[in-house]
Amino acid sequence: MKFADFKYGLSEFWSEFKKERSGLVGLAILILSILVVIFEPLILPWKEANTKWRSIDYWQDNSAGAPPAWTNFFSKQKAAITVRLENPKDEVIEMDGGIKLATYTFDYDYTADKAPLDVIFHMIGHGDFPVQVAVERPDGQIIELAQRFEQGLSGQDIRISLDNDGRESVFTFIKSHESEEALKEYSSKSLRTCNIVFNQTREGMATEFKSLKGNYKFIVRALLLVPGYSEVEDPYTVVTGSVSGLLGTDDSKRDIFSGLVAGLKWALIIGLLTSAISVLIGVMYGIVSAYFGGAVDSVMQFIYQIVNSVPILPVLIVVSAIFKPSIYMLITAMVLFFWTGSVMTVRSMALQIKEETYIEAAKALGAKHSRIIFKHMVPLLIPYSFASMALSVPSAIVYESSVSLLGLGDATIVTWGQILHDAMQGAAILKGIWWWVLPPGLLIAIMGMTFAFLGFSMDKILHPKLKTR
Repeated sequence: MKFADFKYGLSEFWSEFKKERSGLVGLAILILSILVVIFEPLILPWKEANTKWRSIDYWQDNSAGAPPAWTNFFSKQKAAITVRLENPKDEVIEMDGGIKLATYTFDYDYTADKAPLDVIFHMIGHGDFPVQVAVERPDGQIIELAQRFEQGLSGQDIRISLDNDGRESVFTFIKSHESEEALKEYSSKSLRTCNIVFNQTREGMATEFKSLKGNYKFIVRALLLVPGYSEVEDPYTVVTGSVSGLLGTDDSKRDIFSGLVAGLKWALIIGLLTSAISVLIGVMYGIVSAYFGGAVDSVMQFIYQIVNSVPILPVLIVVSAIFKPSIYMLITAMVLFFWTGSVMTVRSMALQIKEETYIEAAKALGAKHSRIIFKHMVPLLIPYSFASMALSVPSAIVYESSVSLLGLGDATIVTWGQILHDAMQGAAILKGIWWWVLPPGLLIAIMGMTFAFLGFSMDKILHPKLKTR
């Protein structure tokens, strides 16, 4: 086929395709999905979500089962949103003997009605040094929150939690504002640290929370005792709120939006790779069966009937249970059964095409079977294969999601089916964590709808042309 003919055919197809509104909707969603996959590193809020999805340490600073941040719009009492504070104001003072005092100040603008759940400070440490954390409140009061001495570090992460490490200091702070009788009912272990730090200073602050809004300065100091040995780097602070991100978090504190973005590429890979290979096999199988006919056709149709009668989902479940679950193993298993989808339609078309005059002429001139099949028959059936491919993508995505939902998916990657499986295991519906179930379910439906729209539109345009050949 010449390039000019290809260009003309493509132009003719597009002029008809753009009249199909459902096809244009499907194409727009597909293009948007591809762009999300391409720019995934920029879109992901948690950059290592792909490799550390099941790492407890990576998500430990989040709150468990937190609703999406936008739910604040529907609540009178605004909750603090989980934010990460980076790029602090830093100051290094050199003292006698080469000792350095490194000070990092993080500004946090607090505007919520509910206190954060925790404030967590991180930095990478080397050597030996004491660390001290303090907060300067909007009312000018300074609370020394925590201090510790780090030893023998060689690049480990230092994690200081206000809720765990600052309880004794905060309890000491409220002693100057509460009566001894009021404090008898409380201890440092029973108080929520953040409810005191972000509370208005007054009598009764231990029992009632009234938010003190304004700018908070969290100050982290490290006294670097040994020059060239004691060092700190990459300081940052996480304010853990009771609402988080675009789609909230699950019971394991994982950001659901990051999981859905990370799972998009696997949905496309599973759907497109499975459908492309299976449709290619099915098209060639149908053409060969129709072209040779006779005993060859009978044997091939017998094999087709056997494979087509096998229930796919139980086979996938058994294969995943016996062998180590792998995404490519699932794709291979689906291809072994999906190829039957286009066989009969292609065979019926090929039976008509092989009776055409130019096919008889090619045989009379001594053309080889392979030349007739690939030169004269395959090009006519390629358009149908594209439509069939688009229609088979949703099935592949749904089957993989079903296997993952049963806990038999590839645990080394993030897929929408696995997110739903974790939601089922975590009793998300019973706990009311709808944001753990609804978004992945909707995305599976939307992705299936996208390729269904494309497939129906392409079939509507291309199929009538094939029947008139």
